Amino acid sequence: MARQFFFGQDPETPRVNFIARENSYHGVTIGSLSLSHILERRAPYLPLLMKNVHHISSCNPYRQRMEGESDASFVDRKAAELEAKFQELGPETVIGFIVEPVVGAALGCVPSVPGYLKAMRDVCHKHGALFILDEVMCGMGRTGTLHAWQKEGVIPDLQTIAKGLGGGYQPIGAVLISEKSMPIQARAALEVQRIIREDNLLDNVTKLGAYLGERLNAVLGDHPNVGNIRGQGLFWGIEFVEDKGTKKPFDRKLGIAEIIKNTALLPPFNMTVYAGTGTADGVHGDHIMLAPPYILKKKDVNHMVKVISAVIHEVFNKIDTENS
Repeated sequence: MARQFFFGQDPETPRVNFIARENSYHGVTIGSLSLSHILERRAPYLPLLMKNVHHISSCNPYRQRMEGESDASFVDRKAAELEAKFQELGPETVIGFIVEPVVGAALGCVPSVPGYLKAMRDVCHKHGALFILDEVMCGMGRTGTLHAWQKEGVIPDLQTIAKGLGGGYQPIGAVLISEKSMPIQARAALEVQRIIREDNLLDNVTKLGAYLGERLNAVLGDHPNVGNIRGQGLFWGIEFVEDKGTKKPFDRKLGIAEIIKNTALLPPFNMTVYAGTGTADGVHGDHIMLAPPYILKKKDVNHMVKVISAVIHEVFNKIDTENS
C-alpha cells in the first residue's frame, strides 16, 4: 500500500526503500519479517528477506539513554539517526519509516519517549516519506487510548491494527474492511468496539493500568533480577537481568522467560503471560508481558500482581538453590 501510494502518482518513482527499527516485530510473512528485527526469527529466512529494508536503533531508554541525558536530547539523537539513514539511502528513495509506538514482542512493552513520535514523523515528512505506525499489539485501547499515538497526538500516514480490534473473538487485522467480504469478523469487531465505547472501558484501562504499574513496581521493583518494569495502560512488561547494576542479561540457554511462563501456567498459579527473548541485543535478554482484559477490576490487579510475584520469586529461588 505504501509503495502504491507513490507509484500511483509516478510509475517511475525512485521510492523503493523502507526504514524500520532494530528490536521490532511486525509479523512473519517475507515482507513483514524483513521489517522485523528479532534475529532468531529472521535467521532461517535471511536469504529470502527483502534487501530494500534498512534498520536504525529502537527507542529503548532503559538500554540506550546516556547518563544524565534528558528526554529531549535522547529524542534529538534518535531523530538525527533517522535523518542520517535518509541521507545514506537518498531521501528521494525512501517510501517510509515504520515504528511500534509501544514495542511489544521484541522488547516487552517499551513505550516511546515523549516527543519521539513527533520528531520521527517530522523527519519523514521533511523528505516526503510516509510515517507508518504498527499498532497490531499496542493499539485499539491497549494503552488507554484507542490508538497509542493519541497520547502525543501524532497522526500517522498509515496504521496497522489487529488483535484488539476483534477482542480475540475473531481473527481480524485491518485499517478499513468490507462487511461484504468479512461479515462475521466485521460484526464481531464492531460489537467489541461498541462495548468498549459504551461501557467506557478505556477509562478503566487508564486507571487500572496506572494502578497495575504502581503495584508491580511496589512488589517487584526491588527484586535483584527484575531490571525494568515498563508499560502503558494494560500493557506491561518486566525485563529480567542477571546483574541489576550492569543490566547484564541472563545466558540465553537458561531460558528464563520461558521458565517463568511455564511456571505461571501450572497450578497453583494458573496464569498466562507472554514470554519474549532478545530484549537486550536481539539475541540475549528475557522479558514477560502482562496484557489483561479491559474489563478487569482492582481486585483482579491485586491478584495478578500477587501471582506473578510468587511465580518470579519461586523461579529465581529455585535457580539460586541450584547454583548454591
